[in-house]
Amino acid sequence: FFFPGFQVAPETKAVMKWLRSIPFVLSASLHGGELVVTYPYDYSRHPMEEKMFSPTPDEKVFKMLAKAYADAHPVISDRSELRCGGNFVKRGGIINGAEWYSFTGGMADFNYLHTNCFEITVEVGCEKFPLEEELFTIWHENKGALLNYMEMVHRGIKGIVSDKFGNPIKNARISVRGIQHDVTTGN
Repeated sequence: FFFPGFQVAPETKAVMKWLRSIPFVLSASLHGGELVVTYPYDYSRHPMEEKMFSPTPDEKVFKMLAKAYADAHPVISDRSELRCGGNFVKRGGIINGAEWYSFTGGMADFNYLHTNCFEITVEVGCEKFPLEEELFTIWHENKGALLNYMEMVHRGIKGIVSDKFGNPIKNARISVRGIQHDVTTGN
C-alpha cells in the first residue's frame, strides 16, 4: 500500500491504529478545493495511467454511499454546470477517486484494504482554505448530507456471528458471493 521511503505522519499512524482497534464500518474525509464526492480506489491500479477508473470489488456500494451524500447536498445536487463543481454534474456529483486523479497513501484506500471501514472523500467547497466567515455556510450546506450519509450505516447485513452456544466469534471472516472482498467481525 505504501512505497519504500513513504513517510506516514504521526497523526495518520494514530488514526490507522484507531481504525484497526475499533470495528468502524463507515467514515468520510472532508477536504476543500472542489465540490464533489469521491470514492475508492484513489490510487489507480495502473500507476502509470492518470485519470483511470479504478473500482473496488464493492463499486456498487461505494457509488450508493457517495450518491447518498451528493444527493442530499444542496449545491452538489444542483444541476447547474456553471457553479463550483459543475464539471461533475453529469456524473451526479460523484467520481471514482483514481478517475479524477490518482494518488497513493489515501485513507479511503487504506480503510478498504486493511479494515472493515468504507470511506468516501467529500470535497466540501471550491476554496482549498475557506475563510472563517465561510465556515458557517459550508457547515449548513453539508449538515444534512452528513446525516444522510451516517444513516447509510444501517444498510446491508448486520448482526452478531456466534457459535452454536451463542458465544460471539471474534475475527470471523464474512464473504459475499460475487464480491472478492471479505470483512471480519469485531473483537
